[in-house]
Parts: sequence; C-alpha cells; structure tokens
Amino acid sequence: MAILITPDTRILVQGITGDFGGRHAKLSLDYGTKVVAGVTPGKGGQVFEHGAHRVPIFNSVADAARATGATVSAIFVPPPFAADAILECSDAGLDLAVAITEGIPVRDMVRVKRAMAAARTRLLGPNCPGIVTPGTGEKSNGGCRIGIAPGYIHKKGRVGVVSRSGTLTYEAVYQLTVRGIGQSTCVGIGGDPVNGTSHLDVIRLFNDDPETVGIVMIGEIGGNAEVEAARWIKANCRKPVAGFIAGSTAPPGRRMGHAGAIVGGAEDTAAAKIAAFKECGIEVAVTPSDMADALIRAAKARGVALS
Repeated sequence: MAILITPDTRILVQGITGDFGGRHAKLSLDYGTKVVAGVTPGKGGQVFEHGAHRVPIFNSVADAARATGATVSAIFVPPPFAADAILECSDAGLDLAVAITEGIPVRDMVRVKRAMAAARTRLLGPNCPGIVTPGTGEKSNGGCRIGIAPGYIHKKGRVGVVSRSGTLTYEAVYQLTVRGIGQSTCVGIGGDPVNGTSHLDVIRLFNDDPETVGIVMIGEIGGNAEVEAARWIKANCRKPVAGFIAGSTAPPGRRMGHAGAIVGGAEDTAAAKIAAFKECGIEVAVTPSDMADALIRAAKARGVALS
C-alpha cells in the first residue's frame, strides 16, 4: 500500500515545456506514471509528445484538472514564478502539489504557507526530489514517479522512506533495494527552511499505513523537525525506525547544502538530533552507508520481517 500517491494517481506537470520539466515528464511516463496534462501559460492547445504518449497542454491548472481529472501537480517552474504556481494548485483544489523548484525566496514561501494554511491541498517541498511509489520492473508496472528521483533504483515493498535530502533518499533506497527490501513510498520533503509537509506529517502517514512495516527517516542540521518527529515516534509508533542525520562536521553558522541546513543553536546540531533519536528508540545510522543496515537491526530487534 502507498501513501499520498497510487498507481492510479493522475498527474499534471507545470513547466512541462521547459527542458527540465519536459525531461522528467518523459522519465515519469517511461516509469508508468499517469501524466495526463501539462500546464504552461500561453501554450494551451499544444501537445507534449513522447513516444506513443500525447499529453495535452493547458494554460492553467484549473483548466487542466477540469479537463483531465488530474489531482496532483509536479511543479518545475522557475523560482520567481514558483510561489504563484503552488497557489494555483491550491486555488484549483488539487490534493497534492509537489514543488521541485530550488531557490524560491523565503518571503514567497511564507506567503504561500499562510495562504495554504486552511486549504485542502497538501504541499510537498519546495526544493525536493519528489515522491515515488514503486512498481515492478525498471519500466514500472503499477508505480508512480513524481519529480526527479531515479525510478530504476526503487523496488516495490513495505518500507517507507522520508528525507530532507534528495541524494540521501536515493542512497537509502538503493541500499534497501540491493538487499532485497522494497519500499512502499519514498518521500523527499525538501531542505528549505519554509516548506509544506514535514517529517512528522509523513511519519504519521506511514504509521497509519498497515502495509508499511518499517521506516527510514533522514534529516540534517537546522531546525527541530527531526526531534519533533522522534518524540512522536517514541510515544505513538510501534514500527521499527532507523534514522540518519547529515552535517555532523558542519560548523555553527555555516549553511550546508540546503537553505535550511544551518546550525543556529545547541538543539539543531547533528549531535543533538542524534541524541534525541537514540533517546526515542530510533536505530541510528552512523554513516550514510549504514542506513539500510540500521533499519535491518531495528527490525530484527522487534521481530519484524521487512520483505
């Protein structure tokens, strides 16, 4: 079973006529994803072609959703226009907006966050790799890929992955796959300081999913989202959880990779988050190469079969 998206989810791509958006729309189509519409203002009526696929392009998200039944958007819109692209999804009443765009101004995201506070649309990102519900095979049968994650490393299964880092998401997924452990859904929440869906939001969804039996949670320095999720896990989650925190060697005040990955105080250091993980019963991966093994240790301790 999957969270947030399923093989039947109908996707529209904002920015499908751009190089980046178009390239990843093609990869999603190759993976078996139901990309049913593209959105580029001023290019409505055109068609995005890839192999046997002919995807109609619309001028607005509302038009695309109305005509095709799309409920989720993948947003590949340049930073100056990305906030309005997200809000367009909210105005159209989509279920989920997945913002891949990096470099959206924080002020714009504060405006988006406030505007979407009471909206039905969930935001994933921005500056995230997206979300994958794996299917079977390299060219997925029954899977859904939204964003930029490499589809071929995924394997259908029962472990949920949530991460602030795109590359560490891929690393964890690949480690699981080569050990024969499949994934239910892999979620990249993005590393910006103001984002939509949090670690805790995703952990709750995995906890409620009866077919997700184990969880990998990947965080980094900056903020307290990982600690908040860890405390909830201690109180509410009975599934094995493994965690990794990136940035152990980053000096205070130095931004590491993501805009939100900066140590501002004693509680948002890697050491503080790792200590919180251990206190809350989360099996800690010491290095990135230990993430799958950490989950295997956690599952063994609880007598849980991951595959």
